[in-house]
Amino acid sequence: MPDDLLRHVIGPTPYSSLWLWLAIALSVLLVGWYAGVFLFTMPRRRLGSVPLVGAARDRMIRYRAARTVRAIGDRYRAGEVSAGAAGEAVSREVRRFLHQVTGVRAEFMQLDGIERSEIAPAAPLLTNLVDIRFNPESTLDVGLVSRDAEELIRSWA
Repeated sequence: MPDDLLRHVIGPTPYSSLWLWLAIALSVLLVGWYAGVFLFTMPRRRLGSVPLVGAARDRMIRYRAARTVRAIGDRYRAGEVSAGAAGEAVSREVRRFLHQVTGVRAEFMQLDGIERSEIAPAAPLLTNLVDIRFNPESTLDVGLVSRDAEELIRSWA
């Protein structure tokens, strides 16, 4: 075979770089899927002990609860809901927040039980919310109490 024909012979065609990037993307997606399944199926108490994940989770819970309480207070100030309904909604959200952050079943506790538990700093606010909710002659302002609830949520350690 003459040497002048060797210039027409080439090696195998190289793979496209698209396949490499697709393999990397699928690998990252697979690792993310396993991490997500692991984090979402982990018990809440153990999830809070993971440093970065626990802090991010607490921040998101705090932000969502404060935003919801602010929206309830705004709806009350706009006249869309009554004082009793606003007090009930704020109380429900504060109790849900306390349960998610501390693990104490605050939704089902009475005030004297709350005063004896680790969420005792929230007892005066919850007492005011009970007064607003069940006392039609209450002199407490729901707007101010909702601001107090938002401050409690934002400053909860």
